[in-house]
Amino acid sequence: MTIERVAIVGLGLIGGSVGLAVQQMLPGMTTTGWDADADVRQRAAGRRLVGEVCDTVAEAVRGADLVILCVPVGAMGYAAEAIAPHLEPGTIVSDVGSSKRSVGDALAVALPDAIVIPAHPVAGTENSGPDAGFPELFRHRWCIVTPGKNTPPDAVDALTRFWEGLGATVEIMDAEHHDLVLAVTSHIPHLIAYTIVGTASDLEDVTRGEVIKYSAGGFRDFTRIAASNPTMWRDVFLSNRDAVLEVLGRFTEDLSRLQRAIRNGDGDTLFDLFDKTRTIRRSIIEEGQDDARPDFGRGDH
Repeated sequence: MTIERVAIVGLGLIGGSVGLAVQQMLPGMTTTGWDADADVRQRAAGRRLVGEVCDTVAEAVRGADLVILCVPVGAMGYAAEAIAPHLEPGTIVSDVGSSKRSVGDALAVALPDAIVIPAHPVAGTENSGPDAGFPELFRHRWCIVTPGKNTPPDAVDALTRFWEGLGATVEIMDAEHHDLVLAVTSHIPHLIAYTIVGTASDLEDVTRGEVIKYSAGGFRDFTRIAASNPTMWRDVFLSNRDAVLEVLGRFTEDLSRLQRAIRNGDGDTLFDLFDKTRTIRRSIIEEGQDDARPDFGRGDH
């Protein structure tokens, strides 16, 4: 199975980056795109995010070998229903959402004649919209693919080759395991960031101006995460609620343990935790998943 024509539904950061990456790294492929927002379509055409920005979703997906849904996870079912009448049987339909079990279920129900292969490129920035995309977004990043038990192997291979062609390293994973892993590595950190930034801005004895003026590096990092697309993250937490609540329960227990250590002056417990987490940070850098520089190597974007 080969992929020659790719349709992208949703032309924000991820969708736009996919389109630009395909044009740069897989120039033999044809790309079409569509977005529900007419202003986004106009800007996407101006930036040439895809080969052709279509006026209707039907135009965009007609004849495609691969359709990638780059919409918030809460909108996946609606997007799938919109494209269903216009797909040829056997078309591969994938997505880029950061929760997989609920998305896979929604797509399977709406697209019984398509080959549904959920996927998650673990890449992004705090920016969103058609101006945020850039072709290098997926280079040296992981893309997790979560096929079902009965998914044709040649379709999985084709989607794997596609993401590898954009510079990603592909990992095949069970959807439920993906959701638990991402609850730990992405969803709970975002929830913490949203919470601490909200707490800081609501403190009665510390003005918002002081929070902004005297922000230390740690708080600035939290604000970068908390600037992420609110619609997308609302949908992520609702669609992955089981895994998020499981990990959040464990986090709450660990936070209570830290609270007791601080109250009791237990420096050994604090030191052991901080030393362990520093080791994890070094391992992330060694794996190439982040940059040791103070700006994390993100100065260009």
